[in-house]
Amino acid sequence: MTMQLTGNTIFITGGSSGIGRGLAEAFHKRGNQVIIAGRRAALMEEVTAANPGMAAIVMDIADPASIAAAADRLMRDYPNLDVLVNNAGIMPFDDASAPIDDAMAQRLIATNLLGPIRMTSALIEHLKQRPRATILYNTSVLAYVPLAMTAVYSATKAALHSYALSQRFMLRDTAVTVQEIAPPWVDTDLVRKSGDSRAMPLDAFIAETMAGLGTEAPEILVESARPLRDNPGAEEHALVHGFNLSLVENPIPVDG
Repeated sequence: MTMQLTGNTIFITGGSSGIGRGLAEAFHKRGNQVIIAGRRAALMEEVTAANPGMAAIVMDIADPASIAAAADRLMRDYPNLDVLVNNAGIMPFDDASAPIDDAMAQRLIATNLLGPIRMTSALIEHLKQRPRATILYNTSVLAYVPLAMTAVYSATKAALHSYALSQRFMLRDTAVTVQEIAPPWVDTDLVRKSGDSRAMPLDAFIAETMAGLGTEAPEILVESARPLRDNPGAEEHALVHGFNLSLVENPIPVDG
């Protein structure tokens, strides 16, 4: 079933910056009722002020109680909610050749994996009652070709991709569609907005992604992401080695 790009009530986690804000504004411009969520109230107020009619809910995606409270408010104040965009995520760097900071790893898993699972679980019965609904997961091409210096992050995205595949199957006889976007390196502040020529400009990514969301494709890929998505099976080890070696030789800018 094709997702309608207009006339929806859409909840977007992590909607105050980066890809989340880009998607929120693109949907808002198409006449959808958009509600964004995030931890930083001031930043969300800035986004909603720039987009009259857009709403915001303060929520911590890593906190189950915060998710439950947000879900209750959504079902009370926005009973026509029919699209959930699981976008919120964090991307700290790590070193899998050394001891991993346990608090960091737990925070990453709670945010990037358990957060979307819990958020969807809180809304799934509501969404199943809608005439048509969509659950959208923002994963990453790093789900298929991990970035070694973000080993835990890459693993959470691989796990979320797997979860989306299972959920899509389990919802096959309902009116709920599960879609996934797997961005390449997009020039946002997830790491550091740098203008690096290897990073896809945010506006170009959003435009190509919105076009894809209007199709029946279960997974929306911009063209620049396809080579990494087409991870060549038995050649995976060589591909991952070469991908990471290229980034060691030309590092991602992470400092100011």
